[in-house]
Amino acid sequence: MLLRALILFLAASLPAHAQVFDEYSSPPSLYSRAFLLVDLQSGAILAEKNADERIEPASLTKLMTAYLVFEALYQKRLTLQQKVVVSEKAWRAPGSRMFLEPDSEVSVEELLKGLIVQSGNDAAIVLAEAVGGSEQQFVDMMNREAQRLRLTDTKFANATGLPEPQHYSTTRDLVRLASLIIARFPERFALYSLREYTYNGIAQYNRNKLLGRDPHVDGMKTGFTESAGFCLLATARRDGRRLMSVVIDAGSDDGRTSESQKLLNFGFEQFETRRLYSKGEVVHELPVWKGSADHLPAGFSQDFYVTVPIGRWQQLQAKLESMQPLLAPVRAGQSIGMLRLTFDGERYGEYPLVALESVGVANVMVRAWHSLMLLLN
Repeated sequence: MLLRALILFLAASLPAHAQVFDEYSSPPSLYSRAFLLVDLQSGAILAEKNADERIEPASLTKLMTAYLVFEALYQKRLTLQQKVVVSEKAWRAPGSRMFLEPDSEVSVEELLKGLIVQSGNDAAIVLAEAVGGSEQQFVDMMNREAQRLRLTDTKFANATGLPEPQHYSTTRDLVRLASLIIARFPERFALYSLREYTYNGIAQYNRNKLLGRDPHVDGMKTGFTESAGFCLLATARRDGRRLMSVVIDAGSDDGRTSESQKLLNFGFEQFETRRLYSKGEVVHELPVWKGSADHLPAGFSQDFYVTVPIGRWQQLQAKLESMQPLLAPVRAGQSIGMLRLTFDGERYGEYPLVALESVGVANVMVRAWHSLMLLLN
């Protein structure tokens, strides 16, 4: 369910945009330079400001660093118990640290906790070297993966988030990346809810102050540099819904906490999400030409959810546009139409419908007759 909503969100032309809801639910006034709020169940954008403006991601960069480490673990190129040697470069890394000792051996599991909880730049570099061979080679991997994931407004120059001119992203890309972590690596997501971690006798607290303050918040990552300001990407789950917010340059540590809380509360209190169609439910029967069957059921391969302002479901309208003439053969899962949704007359989104069954080719007589009918039509 989450992965399908994420796929819709990744295709920027598909989900609803916040402006559609402005008449019914205005987002809170925030200081942040840029922000974005998304319902991950439906992929709907509930509030945004400068979501495509180039920003400095600071330690939100470590979302991609962790993503590539999670991928290496998934592919068994690393193990959690594997020991990695701390290089002098990692030991000398400026900024936030987990206080690694040079030439010491540290497990990947400990390094991940230091990366995520303590936002350790030293941990980021050690993990980058373990996965990529060197930080620069790892950065090349980061940029290739960003392209593959269609993070089109993102470029990395390091694994830590330290300021560099060619190191940038957008709030939209960062939410896409964080959403992918939850969807692809749910077993690793719990790391982002850890409130503290002790290494080398030094206890450090997670800088995400919403953890523990709001029982619904369960991750994800903070960021700060003098040039980027205070940033926070947060995710919360309430009543079966998961929302994700990100604020950039929120003015202060307390500011990023309070502004993220305002966004999440706004999303949960002003909107509702419902299942519009179940997986495999027939949305419409479409005519098929030259096939072994005359009609084909169309629907969604996963449960399909929609988010609207509370009590405004009557404003949502659906229109089906099919690919006609639809010629056999058609395989199950093939895209055969588009469901276009409007909200109060404004465009909400466009969602591909798939064939729920396969239809083979008809015999020669049927095909000839259908060819004649198509010519006459």
